Amino acid sequence: MDPVTAALAVFALMLAVLASGMWVFLALATAAAVSLFAFMGFPPDRIGAIASRIIVRSASSWELAAVPMFIWMGEIMFRTDISERLYKGLAPLVSKIPGGLLHTNVLGSTLFAAVSGSSAATTATVGRITTNELSRRGYSQSLALGSLAGAGSLGLLIPPSIVLIIYGVLAEVSIAKLFIAGIMPGLMIAAFYAFYLAVRCYVSPELAPKGEIDAEDARAGAIFRNLAPVLGLIAVVLGSIYTGWATPSEAAAIGVFAALMFAGLSGQLSRTMLRHSMTNALKTSCMVCSILMCAAFLSSAIGYMHIPRNIALAIDALGLSPLVLIALLAVFYIILGFFLDGISIIVMSLPITLPVVVAAGFDPIWFGIFLVIMIELGLMTPPVGFNLFVIQSISGEPIHRVAAYATPFFLLMCLAGLLMVFFPAIALWLPSVLG
Repeated sequence: MDPVTAALAVFALMLAVLASGMWVFLALATAAAVSLFAFMGFPPDRIGAIASRIIVRSASSWELAAVPMFIWMGEIMFRTDISERLYKGLAPLVSKIPGGLLHTNVLGSTLFAAVSGSSAATTATVGRITTNELSRRGYSQSLALGSLAGAGSLGLLIPPSIVLIIYGVLAEVSIAKLFIAGIMPGLMIAAFYAFYLAVRCYVSPELAPKGEIDAEDARAGAIFRNLAPVLGLIAVVLGSIYTGWATPSEAAAIGVFAALMFAGLSGQLSRTMLRHSMTNALKTSCMVCSILMCAAFLSSAIGYMHIPRNIALAIDALGLSPLVLIALLAVFYIILGFFLDGISIIVMSLPITLPVVVAAGFDPIWFGIFLVIMIELGLMTPPVGFNLFVIQSISGEPIHRVAAYATPFFLLMCLAGLLMVFFPAIALWLPSVLG
């Protein structure tokens, strides 16, 4: 069987198993086992030995310790008043800019992304405050919900990012460098969104009516107090990583401690809150880690079949330019985003695409950031756009209307991905300086 046919057969098998309704981790393990049995002729006992060895090794990865910690930190923050404080602190800073309080979606999501690591948590936490406030003040519903859909996806790109941790583990690259590489692209996309909102509202002022800001909230001391929890967590988590004082996993634990301290000092820490945050974090962590372990098994199965090496040789024989290759991969990932979540996209495709991309001369750190941007695009596209579902639950708007509102921000993120291709230094300059 030629390499392209073998890759398509394995991918079709994964999609078929997923379409049956089977859990993702079981689907990955099933696809790996069936591939080894059907295409390689391995007996069941050898397949079991390979699976057990790979799964145990993956489960023992120290880098994965960061995943449950960052998830727990996000759960703690979600159950505090940090989003309300964030809104009150940002509102006086943006009220005079064209677009006014619409910018709280962009700035609030950008800041909260730097402590949550999750797009869904960022969208839900920021949206539950800003959506009601913007609607009450008469702001454009399309811009309010569209900017939330776009900016909420930054939770995957701006560090600390759970998806970047997963990519780093699977691609065997530095997670700290991935975190550094995500800063400038994330800020660039946030700047695009803010600029778009300002221009739209400058041309059509009725989209963002002027409103009064509470005089008490507008005082410098009040602004600092309201922004201090988020800024403090950012400084603690990212500062400990970039100064070399802690690894990403250790920084995640420090972040959880800081979040608990904030909840306790603000009087919001209770047994009920602690139990609910730990329970949800445990469920999510088990889901993510089980997918990663089975993805490692699938990666090994694909390696046994020599699919990555053979595909790389086949593509090299076609003589495709690097730009054509990355354009095809971009379309491929956007299509996958219509149907799959980000973690599934990474673990299913990376064993095949990463060797090809590296062979074409692309830096794996750069490709990790580019891949996350492609995944973020999927968060804004139906039928499986998670950000759209979160916003639908918050606002009550139909999913197709939320998707339409998000379209301009989808296109702006496409522009960011295009600029990344032509100017790789957007992602690679900062790691080269700080790494």
